Amino acid sequence: MDDKDFLAERFEEHRVHLRAVSYRMLGSLSDADDAVQEAWLRLRRSDTGDVENLGGWLTTVVARVCLNMLRSRQTRREEPFGGHIPDPIVERDDEDPEHAALLADSVGLALLIVLETLSPAERLAFVLHDMFAVPFDEIAAMVERTPQATRQLASRARRRVRTGAPTPGPDRARQREVVDAFHAAARDGELDRLVALLHPEVVLRVDFGPRAPIPYREIHGAQTVADRAAMYGRSPGETRAALVNGAIGHVTFRDGKPFSILAYTVVNAKIIAIEILADPARLAHLDLAAVD
Repeated sequence: MDDKDFLAERFEEHRVHLRAVSYRMLGSLSDADDAVQEAWLRLRRSDTGDVENLGGWLTTVVARVCLNMLRSRQTRREEPFGGHIPDPIVERDDEDPEHAALLADSVGLALLIVLETLSPAERLAFVLHDMFAVPFDEIAAMVERTPQATRQLASRARRRVRTGAPTPGPDRARQREVVDAFHAAARDGELDRLVALLHPEVVLRVDFGPRAPIPYREIHGAQTVADRAAMYGRSPGETRAALVNGAIGHVTFRDGKPFSILAYTVVNAKIIAIEILADPARLAHLDLAAVD
């Protein structure tokens, strides 16, 4: 085995971890793949003979790449005005090892949406420290802050996450019962039953895509969300159960094509968040083989 093959083999040992870091940082699967590829190119150009911890070195490299990508987004204001639902990962219950690594720590869509509201430095500090246990001393060098200031970045991000991204309960079967009951009540137009299954402060987020008349919509409150669910509960198409970022969800199809992806956050037998991606362009590029 020559040096290039050996280097490629060592990189492959860390690819899944690097993609997990990048996905949390960027909320985009394609951008995450680009960041990992850039890390590989930098590795090939670098002299790493004296690097004792290649995994740590690569994590630092991919984190810096992601930080630059986030700053570039912010400068160019790439994200759609009003909101954005990150790329979902859709699978069956028998998730594969790579998806398990990507979704460890309950990286649901609600959490990724909150991360989208953070500054690039806050997001980096929170993701690296709270999700991957990278010391603040190392993160500080990336964001050009003192370790204490970096600790404060992560603390601010942590407060936002705790407020905006409730953690679902561990009983997935019970979550499925609640979501199935909600789906049935929506289909039958049972408003009282819908309201009973919703948390009073439930939020419904819908991303229709930048070409839609209303690209993004956010609705709050059990009664309002129930009204909307009853309105669309009898829409034509086929609904298939799925896991969406590790949470209970559905994928709907119309005329054999994906029409929307729904993710539900269930806490204490109440639905507290619903995310719907209904952007045709993005749906066409997502891997939905698990439910297709």
